Amino acid sequence: MNISRRSVNKLLLGGAASLAAPYSFVRAETPDPKPGDELVVGIWGGEQEKIVKEFIEPVLVDKYGCKISYVLGGTVERRARAYAERGRPSFDVLYLNIYESRQAVADGVTQAPTDAVENAQYLYPIAKKGGYGVAINPCTIVYNTKKASAPITSWKDMWNPEWAGRIAWPSGLGAEGISALMMSNIAWFGDQTKMAPDGFNKVKELKPFAAIQGSQAQLFDMFDQNIADLSVEFGSYCEKYIEERNPDFALAKPTEGQAIAMNVACITEGTKNQKLAEEWINLHLSEPVMQAYAERIYYSPTVNNVAIADDLKPKLIMPDQIDSLVDFDWDYINQNRTKWQAIYDREIAG
Repeated sequence: MNISRRSVNKLLLGGAASLAAPYSFVRAETPDPKPGDELVVGIWGGEQEKIVKEFIEPVLVDKYGCKISYVLGGTVERRARAYAERGRPSFDVLYLNIYESRQAVADGVTQAPTDAVENAQYLYPIAKKGGYGVAINPCTIVYNTKKASAPITSWKDMWNPEWAGRIAWPSGLGAEGISALMMSNIAWFGDQTKMAPDGFNKVKELKPFAAIQGSQAQLFDMFDQNIADLSVEFGSYCEKYIEERNPDFALAKPTEGQAIAMNVACITEGTKNQKLAEEWINLHLSEPVMQAYAERIYYSPTVNNVAIADDLKPKLIMPDQIDSLVDFDWDYINQNRTKWQAIYDREIAG
C-alpha cells in the first residue's frame, strides 16, 4: 500500500466531511429548460474553452434553444465572484481546482455531486469530491535527462548533488508550489504534518535555486536557455513541451507518487438553471469530451469508461494508476496557508 492510500490522505477518512459532502442523493425536481434560458459557465480560456464550445454548447443550444455565456480567466477571479454572489449566483457552472472545489461545497457556494448527472456514475471516487472532476493533471518532477546520472525515481532525488544550483523552484503556494513542498515533506518524513519546520528546512537544503519559476512559459524558456534543468510542474504541459520543443526532458514517476491536481466542474447553489447545468456537466463527462481533452492537451479522464488510443496512454494517468496519485489534506494546508506563505517568502524564495 502506498502513501497516498495510507497516512497521507485524511480527506478520504474523517477529514473529508469538512470539505466534501457525500455523493448520494438527487436534488429536488426542477423546471425543464426552455428557449431563451441562459447558462453562464465560468471556465479557463484556451483549448478548454474551444473544446466545450465545440462539443457541449451546440448540443444544448440545439436541444433547448438556450444561450451559453462564458466568464473566462483564472480561478482566483471566478472564485472571488462566486463567493460574493453566494446564494444568488450569476454563474451556473463554475470550474475550480481540486481544493477550491471542496471548500466551495463546505462553504455553501456550490453543490455536492449527485446522481442527477448520469455520467457521474463512471467517475473515479477521487473525482466525486467537491463537484464533478473533469480532468486530472498531476504535478511531478520534470528534468533534463542529459544532465541526470540516472532516471529520477523518487522525490528525494532532487537532493542529489548533480542538481545543485540547477533547480527552478515553483513560486508561491499554487498547485505546483504546494505539490513540490508537500511531496518533498512526505518523501522525507512520511507525514504531512511535518511541513513546518521540518519540510521547509529540508527544502532549504536545495538552495541556492537557479531561479523561482512563476509559469510554464517562463520555466520552459529557462530550460531552453540552459538556466535550469529541473522543476516541479503539471504533467500535461510538460508532455507538450517535451514533444514539441525539447525531447531532452522527461517526466518522473516517483515511487512516492505524483501529486494529484484536478479541474472540477461545480454547480452553484441557487442556480436557476439546474437541469441545464446538470446536462452541461453530463456532456463534459462524455467520451467525446474526455477524448478531446486527452488528445489535445493530455488531460487525463476522470471517468473509467473512456477508450484511449494506445499512443496516448503513456502520456496520461490510466485507471490502474489512479490510486498511485497523492491527495493532500487540504484542511491542514488551508489552515496553515498564511503562515506557510510567510515562511516561503522569507526562507525559500528569499
